[in-house]
Amino acid sequence: MTTVNTIDTAALLVRLVVGATMGAHGYNHLWGGGGVDGTARWFSSLGMRPARLHAILSGAGELAAGAALVLGLFTPLAAAFVVGTMAVAGITAHRANGFFVFKDGYEYVLMIAVICAALALVGPGRISLDHAIGWDGALAGGAGLAIAAGGGLLGAAVLLGATWRPGRVQTGQ
Repeated sequence: MTTVNTIDTAALLVRLVVGATMGAHGYNHLWGGGGVDGTARWFSSLGMRPARLHAILSGAGELAAGAALVLGLFTPLAAAFVVGTMAVAGITAHRANGFFVFKDGYEYVLMIAVICAALALVGPGRISLDHAIGWDGALAGGAGLAIAAGGGLLGAAVLLGATWRPGRVQTGQ
């Protein structure tokens, strides 16, 4: 029988906090404040096209990635989604404001992205579904980091290249 160590506990704590945060963020995109319509208006103002589709997919994706992180299931893929989401947010909403979060800068999104990349590098720990089904070993280390950081940044680049049109007015959503 394997015992849980401090790395396993640390991975669990990171997964729980980041996963719950992403889940709450996704919930807010879909049902908080202005709901999907409010999120779509905000995404439109950032230049994301089509804004309503982005609002729905970002909310659903953040809910799914958050749940996967909490459970420790497909951890590098969930981390890749978060890295990609944070990269898109950093570029579209925060980059122009500088580093510090109190000025709406990219500090927060950078921290979340790096934490997820680091989590994918060390693995989800023994207190995870990935460990229970035997996937944690093959998906940690360099492979986990490549999936999370490389996949997330590549996904963000493709998404931005295909759909980000800053400065253009979008009518209808």
